[in-house]
Amino acid sequence: DDEAAQKFNQYFDWNEPISKAPSHRLLAMLRAEAEGFVKLNVAVEKEEALDFIEENIIKNKNSDATEHLELAIKDSYKRLLEPAISNETLQEAKAKADIKAIDVFSENLRQLLLAPPLGEKRILAIDPGYRTGCKVVCLDEKGDLLNNETIYPHAPQNDTTMAMKKIRSMVNAYNIEAISIGNGTASRETEFFIKKIAFDKPVQVFVVSEAGASVYSASKIAREEFSNYDVTVRGSVSIGRRLSDPLAELVKIDPKSIGVGQYQHDVDQTKLQLALDSTVMSCVNSVGININTASKSLLSYVSGIGEKMAENIVTYRSENGPFEDRKQLKKVPRLGEKAYQQAAAFIRIRDGKNPLDNSAVHPEAYPIVEKMAKDLGIKTTELIANKEKIAQIKPENYITSEIGILTLKDILKELEKPGLDPRKAAKIFEFDPNVKTIKDLRTGMILPGIVNNITAFGCFVDVGIKESGLVHISQLKEGYVSDVNEVVKMHQHVQVKVVEVDEARKRIQLTLIL
Repeated sequence: DDEAAQKFNQYFDWNEPISKAPSHRLLAMLRAEAEGFVKLNVAVEKEEALDFIEENIIKNKNSDATEHLELAIKDSYKRLLEPAISNETLQEAKAKADIKAIDVFSENLRQLLLAPPLGEKRILAIDPGYRTGCKVVCLDEKGDLLNNETIYPHAPQNDTTMAMKKIRSMVNAYNIEAISIGNGTASRETEFFIKKIAFDKPVQVFVVSEAGASVYSASKIAREEFSNYDVTVRGSVSIGRRLSDPLAELVKIDPKSIGVGQYQHDVDQTKLQLALDSTVMSCVNSVGININTASKSLLSYVSGIGEKMAENIVTYRSENGPFEDRKQLKKVPRLGEKAYQQAAAFIRIRDGKNPLDNSAVHPEAYPIVEKMAKDLGIKTTELIANKEKIAQIKPENYITSEIGILTLKDILKELEKPGLDPRKAAKIFEFDPNVKTIKDLRTGMILPGIVNNITAFGCFVDVGIKESGLVHISQLKEGYVSDVNEVVKMHQHVQVKVVEVDEARKRIQLTLIL
């Protein structure tokens, strides 16, 4: 009768071969057992096991010892072997399920970190709320806090007129280009309220995930950044920065708090942490970072740097001003040649002394690029982004003992589009204005939605209400689907049809097959 038990009710009388149980189902059963709602047992076929043991142990069926051996086998099997086999089998299955769940989480995290950034824009960010009001902050192009305010457009205060005046005033005073609204409590109402305001110029409105914002706002990193402000202001700043650069902001939060996993608290925590750290590092290095604006958190994930070195870089930057070229990195205390070799290509310096410093070309290859330009009779600056000239270069002419043909081809690709961010541009999305709560849903409705979590058994889609709907793997498309990521990605904009609504259990079944 326990309400918390109902989400596990399908396992109250469940039986299946453990080798065929999907990872997510096994982890769900283990959680149900841990919470005291079921008792789980891995049963072995007793007669088959005894026959197998007797066949291997009893060599002479006619011996006087046979009867005693049979009794010893039955006793040792019951007391020792059966519990050991059961436990080992469950541990092996759990280890495999952990790997699968960690893979799913890592892929979700990768997609979330590489979500489209809006870029360097002036942003007004809102952390919505009812009774306590909406916390509003204004950020400049670099994400620095310019102003903070609280408005009360919703019940019980309903001070809409004053709230509208304050928003209009801030948008004009701080030259705001976009508005970022957290997707938590009162999000839809806040979005409707903002869209009613007649601004003097076009202002883009985005709704962003606020998962983990409260974790960041109470963290040591947030306290260091905003020691004079309370957690509500810090949370709003995080919501705004997630719009301008999701990667730079999300690296400050423990990945387990971002809310895109599958039983992340039930898997091997050491393996999970290693996998997530590796994913974050891979994402940071694939995008590259602006060393003159990157936070300590972001810098710490660059290959070869780490937390202490990142702190040294930030200290050096604050004491000596912006970095002008990559070589200057060597002046940072304790940053040796090895760390420099590892980190240099992932660090970007915009408008620096050497234009190659804003590309993924490693400093070791600068002389080769300069030789390419010289052979074409032009300057290095004239070669960068000049597709016509780059097409004339024959990479095989520049092979050395250290740099091979594949690296040279990569260099030419990078020269075509130096510093190109692999992430796409952010797009505005609008939910159905008629759907505000689960009560507004009807079977057969077709709605716009955003994929906000991917699991091994399907994906969850935000359709603009508190509860996300599940699209089971069988409902992703016609035909068999082996991997959910083949069909959908995190934050993908989709059209879904409502299949079933269970208000009591707050469960929504959706389909992508329209």
